[in-house]
Amino acid sequence: MHQSSYDKMTDFVHKYLQQMSDKPLIILDLGSQDINGTYKPLFSLPAWKYIGLDMAEGKNVDIVIRDPYSWKDIRSDYADVLISGQTFEHIEYFWLTMKEISRVLKPGGLCCIIAPSGGIEHRYPTDCWRIYPDGFRALAKYAGLEPLEIFTQWENRDYPDGSDIWHDSVLICRKPEKKGIVESLLGIRMEKIIRT
Repeated sequence: MHQSSYDKMTDFVHKYLQQMSDKPLIILDLGSQDINGTYKPLFSLPAWKYIGLDMAEGKNVDIVIRDPYSWKDIRSDYADVLISGQTFEHIEYFWLTMKEISRVLKPGGLCCIIAPSGGIEHRYPTDCWRIYPDGFRALAKYAGLEPLEIFTQWENRDYPDGSDIWHDSVLICRKPEKKGIVESLLGIRMEKIIRT
C-alpha cells in the first residue's frame, strides 16, 4: 500500500464515518491482504467490525472470495461500509465486482474505492486498468449507487514513497435507501406522466 492511498482512505474515514464512531458498523475491505500495509488501523474502533476480503489466503484476510463476481459467503444488504484500495486495476471485469459491492451494501451504506489513474504496470497477478473520474461515475451508475464524491489527485504532493506516480482516483458513493411499494408505484406513474 502506498501513502497517498492511505491518506485518501484516512480522509474518507474523517469526513464520512467519524460521526458514527460509536455506532456498530460492519466494514468490508475488498483486497485486504497486507502487502506493505493495510487500512485496518483506520477501522479499529470498538464498535466497528472490520472484515478483510481477498482472492487468496494471507495476512489480514478473513474471508477468501473464490469468485470476484459472485460472493457466495456474503449475504445481501450485509455491510454498512465497503472499502477497496489498489484492487480494481487488478480485476478483469471490475464492473461485475461493483454489482456485488452494491448487493452486499445495506441501503444507505457507503463505499470508498481508490484506484490508480496512472503509474507503472504492477501485475498481481494481472494489471488491467487505470480509472478516471468519468469511469468511476459510470461505474457507480451501472451499479445503482449514488456518487457523493469523485476525484483524481492530478497534482503531485511530493510523497516520500513516490506514490504520486499513481495519481489515485477516488469514488465515494452510497447505496440508495429502498423505496416502499407505494413510493415505487408513484415513481413509475410520475415517469409515465412526464413522458406524455
